[in-house]
Amino acid sequence: MSESNGIVIEEQELREMARPARGAIQHIYLHWSGGHYGVNEDAYHLCVDRDGQVYVNCRKLTEEKAHTWLRNSNAAAISLLCGYGGDCWPPGNGNVRTVHAVYVGDGCADPDDAIIRFGNEPPTEIQIEVMAKLTAILCEELGLVLDKDTVQTHCEIAFKDHYGPGSGDPYTKWDLWFLPDYIHGGELIPGGALLRGKALFYLHEMRQEHKTA
Repeated sequence: MSESNGIVIEEQELREMARPARGAIQHIYLHWSGGHYGVNEDAYHLCVDRDGQVYVNCRKLTEEKAHTWLRNSNAAAISLLCGYGGDCWPPGNGNVRTVHAVYVGDGCADPDDAIIRFGNEPPTEIQIEVMAKLTAILCEELGLVLDKDTVQTHCEIAFKDHYGPGSGDPYTKWDLWFLPDYIHGGELIPGGALLRGKALFYLHEMRQEHKTA
């Protein structure tokens, strides 16, 4: 991926950018860069830095970016700028669709557990929250149903397309396979479920605000 300075974008600007893409964008894919904090990547439409600052790397959301193998058309991509040095190991029982994971070095791991190492630049709490809110905004403005058919992590897509953890593919992707649930002490939760759940909360809040405005 190529590095880009990007442009900081605020919520209202994002809404205005998203509206003309209504009907053209069918999917939202959630990633991490696998790189350093502060290093924006122009393979994604939107990037979220460690402090929650959002960068936009396009003039239009319909601009095609090289973010998700074979799935770049009619899709928008959001990425967290983090993950450098991270790694993962599938469960010992071979069930890569497990919903259980522990951190590397945890002595309580069992054969059902994936093992996760985020490295020194893990997803931060505010990054996760901002990604969820961005997802809600895009779904609202693009007229998309916020569910697993529409909003998926790169890891979820990689499992579908046979290059996820355990596939043996040299280009294995595991973006957001699991994420820390900071509200519950950093317990590892499947990333797609965590982000969609938070995004649904934000979407509900937005709709309540619209009703009372």
